[in-house]
Amino acid sequence: MSQTKPTLVFVPGSWHDPSCYSKVIALLEPQSFKSVVVDLPTTQSDRSKNLSDDIVAAKTAIEAEIIAGHDVVVIVWSYGSVVGSSAIQGFTRPKGEEGKGERGHVIGMVYMATGFNPTGVSFLGAFGGKPPPIWNLNEETGFVDLAVDPKDLFYHDIPDEEAKALIAQLRPQTVASLTEVSDLAYSGWLDVPVFYLATIEDKGLPIEAQRMFVQMAKDAGAEVTIEEAQSSHSVMLSQPKQTAEFIVKAVKAFEG
Repeated sequence: MSQTKPTLVFVPGSWHDPSCYSKVIALLEPQSFKSVVVDLPTTQSDRSKNLSDDIVAAKTAIEAEIIAGHDVVVIVWSYGSVVGSSAIQGFTRPKGEEGKGERGHVIGMVYMATGFNPTGVSFLGAFGGKPPPIWNLNEETGFVDLAVDPKDLFYHDIPDEEAKALIAQLRPQTVASLTEVSDLAYSGWLDVPVFYLATIEDKGLPIEAQRMFVQMAKDAGAEVTIEEAQSSHSVMLSQPKQTAEFIVKAVKAFEG
């Protein structure tokens, strides 16, 4: 049976492996969605890996679905927004031709708890150029250390035992991924409609900042639909049902 729904390509955030989306994917699978999760090279213990490596990994995943003739919705969280937004370059329909022609394009993006990167800017540059106090850029090891309890930062609304297991799964994140400028960095969020799930209880990226980023994106010409969740930074883990429902709503809107 041929695939009729768009493929969902998920991009994790910093320090996280593909399993961070497992709850949401489990809710989407019974609805006949195919899900692909990018495994970010910058979280795999090689300090030399940078944003460009992550973008290439995401592009490869997206391109495989495009070649197969599937439309794609790219779903990003936190750092993953810079990766996903950049990776869709060249895979969208030209403005004015949305909804026309054969399948095989990126038709929209779902953003969660993140910002909107300008073209040609590093992840850190998109957030003002200075690391927040919750990070320690360890130039000796080449990885970014967290200066706060990961439970407080990511999982404060998740039960303790589950949060402990999630913390144990966190990976190293390279300094290069957050500080180096990539020639591939691109503001793809201007090319497709975006559904944005904001996180009201976020201790890593305050809700006020998220609302500001959304307004700035709209002012720049982006088409953004925002919904807010009573959630920590990791909304796909603390509110998987709302997240899955939001993704389904976004896909329906993107398909017209």
